[in-house]
Amino acid sequence: MNNVALHGACEQERKDVMKKTTGLALTAALTLCTALPTMAHDMTNLSDDNRNAFRDEVRAYLMDNPEVLMEAIGVLEERQAAAQGALDKDLVRVNADALFSDGFSHVSGNPDGDITIVEFVDYQCGYCRKSYDVVQELLEKDPNIRLILKEYPILTEASVLSSRFAIAGQQLFGEEAYEKLHEALITVRGNISAQSLIKLADGLDLDGAAIAARMDAPEVEAVLAENRALGQRLQITGTPAFVMHDDMARGYMPLEQMEAIIAAKRNEG
Repeated sequence: MNNVALHGACEQERKDVMKKTTGLALTAALTLCTALPTMAHDMTNLSDDNRNAFRDEVRAYLMDNPEVLMEAIGVLEERQAAAQGALDKDLVRVNADALFSDGFSHVSGNPDGDITIVEFVDYQCGYCRKSYDVVQELLEKDPNIRLILKEYPILTEASVLSSRFAIAGQQLFGEEAYEKLHEALITVRGNISAQSLIKLADGLDLDGAAIAARMDAPEVEAVLAENRALGQRLQITGTPAFVMHDDMARGYMPLEQMEAIIAAKRNEG
């Protein structure tokens, strides 16, 4: 990305943050007002003069005590996070069969582990690549985790090509072949094409031409369609996205954060 494009991206991000903060501030202010005693904020029983005086008092108080508004924003964010967490638990529960036992997604780690992690992955996603190293370290440190991988190509045409190739390889040559392809595809650099994928598979002692010939098979498309539909039901709009036991976590997480979530889940019993 050149400097102009980078500046534009950063400026847009700044505007998005300001817009969100302003929206939260307005919502928090309204929440603060509605939290006042009923007699004080029943505007329908006030004259115009009293109503304007009341508004001036509220504004003056907020201007003199802006920390109150920030506290209200904090409470609002906590409530929104709690509501999202409750919704995520419901979404996981309703879609449990598709998440944990669809019969076609690759399973690694310990198949009988006490904690199951489902990862939605796009091979062209930089944070998915970063997460790959974290997840592998997690599996090495914790032998009691079951990992399920869901192909979820949403970024580019190269994402779709890579996912089709991985699924086709799995269907033709089994889970060990898929694991090899997954590791190669999540770490490969350069342009992705059918020919480059064939070469990649050949280098892994797999029949790249046979895999490429199957990429557009109905069975491959069926897997992608199932994963797309599941992701939409779970409101997943970016990768990586994780289901960790009965909760969802959207975006990249460092190892320590993943370990903390897993420990909390085990403590829940």
